[in-house]
Amino acid sequence: MLVNTKARIGVFSIALGAYLPQFPSLLPEFEGQYEGFKKTIPDTVEIVDGGLVTTKELAQAAGDKFRAADVDLVILQLLTYATSYNMLPAVRDLDVPVVLVNIQKKKAPDYENTDTATWLGELYACGAVGEMVADLERAGKRHAVITGVVEGGDSYVQAEIEAWCRAAQVRRRFRDANLAQIGRPYPGMMDLYIDETNLYHRMFLYTKQFDWEKMWAIADDITDEKAIRAKAQDILDTFEIEGGGTVEKVWEMAKYVVAFERWVREEQIAFIASHYDGFAQGKAGVLDSMLIPAFSMLIKQGVACAVEGDIKVAMAMSILKTISGTGQLSEMYSIDFEEDICIIGHSGSGDAAISEKKPTMKIVPVFHGKTGGGYLTQFYPHLGPVTYLGITQDKDGHFKFVVAEGINEPGPIFTFGDTNMRTRFRCGAREFCNKWSEAGPTHHMAAATGRHIDTILKVAKIFHVPVDIITR
Repeated sequence: MLVNTKARIGVFSIALGAYLPQFPSLLPEFEGQYEGFKKTIPDTVEIVDGGLVTTKELAQAAGDKFRAADVDLVILQLLTYATSYNMLPAVRDLDVPVVLVNIQKKKAPDYENTDTATWLGELYACGAVGEMVADLERAGKRHAVITGVVEGGDSYVQAEIEAWCRAAQVRRRFRDANLAQIGRPYPGMMDLYIDETNLYHRMFLYTKQFDWEKMWAIADDITDEKAIRAKAQDILDTFEIEGGGTVEKVWEMAKYVVAFERWVREEQIAFIASHYDGFAQGKAGVLDSMLIPAFSMLIKQGVACAVEGDIKVAMAMSILKTISGTGQLSEMYSIDFEEDICIIGHSGSGDAAISEKKPTMKIVPVFHGKTGGGYLTQFYPHLGPVTYLGITQDKDGHFKFVVAEGINEPGPIFTFGDTNMRTRFRCGAREFCNKWSEAGPTHHMAAATGRHIDTILKVAKIFHVPVDIITR
């Protein structure tokens, strides 16, 4: 990604201190289990190590470390029974979920040959789960439980841990990166309008405002012909250009992409919401004509670029790109009632990672509903499972996620240059349209390859926002 962020995960384990002097074999046993557990945390995140906690004082020390590091999530390994005071001081001052990992070392007891120390050390992780959840509830803390086993490996536990780490990465990306708003939302699309101060308070995301005058001049000092040529070739490798493409044909576009990449890094931008409604003449017309493929090149590198100034769909695109590797701007396009299929897509920038074949670029005389004309890009989304995510707000400014899963099916699509896909929903096209609309999202949504509602629910728990599940 052009702007890299790394989630910070607070990790610690707990055991009852009273057991340790009674059974000397337990301490080295627990230390070994904890070291092994930390290796299951993916290296895509930064571990803030709270250690093996057996007393309230050690829990307080772990809490101090987590608070100082501003962790995005806490993962707690339950080694054996422990009282809740081993946990609560470590998380009391944090506003992030606590994931309780209840993994037993052995698959099953050897009943006749198990002594007390073996039971406590290798077969009793489950003893305190209910107690921990009860006290997290009373403390008003968000929580989740993962139960499994160490012996023989447990793919479910590993998948859950990795999904939680991806969800935490969303929080860190929102917290550390910035959103660039260029221009203003499309006039009259009031569902897109947003209070940027409220956005910062509730979702941690800071908005930087940019005028188009700066964008028109952004490539003026780009003179490195080697860098421009390499980027031009990258554009040719990414798109099939109608009428044939050459380095010379996309040279000016490549200059702007190089300039945009530098700007993104300097301003620490991970989200862009833009709309231009001026006169497409001179330098303004040049940039406006090539902005769709230029921003598509940024999306390819992890920067969510939304048209029509829609900040909320830029957030949705970034969430899906972070947790799944794909994030395509979409909206309801049409319904094929004969096939019971929703046609979903959008005109504008897209994500090459979602396209099953090389996307195309073509010149059109007019961008429908917008100023000027120029390059359109059409992507060809995968066939198979697809996830849609919309973000909206209620009357008090609280955010809400709206999600659905469906299946992209083969068949005819529109050919006038816009990305679109044929999605079948379990509930049917008519019912999907009704339920999705009644949830009150903006008219835009993000799409991703695969099924991701379970991970989106984890993201929602981290951000403390409700989720409307339309169908899955």
